[in-house]
Amino acid sequence: MAIDDKAGPEPHCREDDDNAPAAAVDDEDTGAQVAPIVKLEEVAVTTGEEDEDPILDLKAKLYRFDKEGNQWKERGVGNVKLLKHKVNGKVRLVMRQSKTLKICANHVVIPTMTVQEHSGNDKSCVWHAADFADGNLKEEMFCIRFASVENCKTFMETVQEVAESQGKKEVNKDATVTADLLDKLSVGESKSDGKEDTVVASNAKEAVKDEAKTEEDEKDEAASKA
Repeated sequence: MAIDDKAGPEPHCREDDDNAPAAAVDDEDTGAQVAPIVKLEEVAVTTGEEDEDPILDLKAKLYRFDKEGNQWKERGVGNVKLLKHKVNGKVRLVMRQSKTLKICANHVVIPTMTVQEHSGNDKSCVWHAADFADGNLKEEMFCIRFASVENCKTFMETVQEVAESQGKKEVNKDATVTADLLDKLSVGESKSDGKEDTVVASNAKEAVKDEAKTEEDEKDEAASKA
């Protein structure tokens, strides 16, 4: 069979432009800075403990006795603290939950407050207090459990020492108030005595004047008769 030399070459097969790989484009840094839409300002967070010094700080689990259900209910796990005020010297017990920081207990350690070991568990102790954790002053019975016997003893001893020191402070305060009252009373009596002496002296002067005036009147009367 004769081959036609005039026949052209077979057409060249080209890939579709749509299937061609896209050229890599280098990311260019334009250096433009985008300002934030909302500017957040720094806010100072206060805990209410800024004017207090920590005396004790221990990790524990706190329970509250539910009188209606006649059972112990967990208040939370966190650090129980004894904080002493820098000005008035009062000490309060504060405990917050570790995760939420919600207050579990918040009350002042008063002289009559006593902490006793929980029967059957030497890592726990119980006490009564007028608590303000829920925003209202309420009489509560607490039980706290520590990880070790040593921490429990440290807590009990520290609370006892604070309660005794607060009691001595109250006695000294009462004695000072009594002394001030007695001092004011003495000063008042002295001022009163001085006032009475002044009144007596003034009355004496008036009497002398009246007597002298009477004598002059008598002399004038005698002279007029003569």
